[in-house]
Amino acid sequence: MTSPAAIDLSWLPLGAGGHSVRLNGRVYEALLARRQGRPPRDLYHAALEIRTGAAAYVIEVAPVPDDHGRDRRGVVASGPVGARWAGRWRLFRYEVRCWPGGAIPDLDEAVESPVRLSDEPGRARRMLELVARVPTPVWGRDELRTGDMWNSNSVVSWLVVRSGLEAATIRPPAGGRAPGWDAGVVVARRQAPPAPGDSRTGPAPG
Repeated sequence: MTSPAAIDLSWLPLGAGGHSVRLNGRVYEALLARRQGRPPRDLYHAALEIRTGAAAYVIEVAPVPDDHGRDRRGVVASGPVGARWAGRWRLFRYEVRCWPGGAIPDLDEAVESPVRLSDEPGRARRMLELVARVPTPVWGRDELRTGDMWNSNSVVSWLVVRSGLEAATIRPPAGGRAPGWDAGVVVARRQAPPAPGDSRTGPAPG
């Protein structure tokens, strides 16, 4: 029997479907790994699918392709990329989507996914209510002083913690890393006390 509610997380390789993004990500990870004295790892970004009854939503973060996001893609928030002043141009903005009936691009490339985070109806509704309240600092920077840059993984981990789920048990695929995850966890902990039974912040995935 299908659960009346579900929160599923999918891990997508960085740059899935886009060769330039994937190449840039590998160069970034190779340089960072050399500086930290460790082997390079595969990079992943997370996306969420939420079902409540017959309704299904996709929560993701992506570049802004046009000015019709609220009507076409369920955009609920947006923020600047690289520098706050650059956000005046669409090319340098990202959008947070809560997309009814939407689809995650390149979902067929997801690894060890989907991961079921919860099947509690109240938890699923709570996460949907929180999406429009997610922080939108500068993408790719540590504007909030968390020790980690803000990106799509930060949005997902913020929602996980604020929904009262156990962030410390969520890990990317073996051998992989999810940059930005800790940023969302840290900011969420600052904004609200941990939910009962979820007192650990947990290390950055990977």
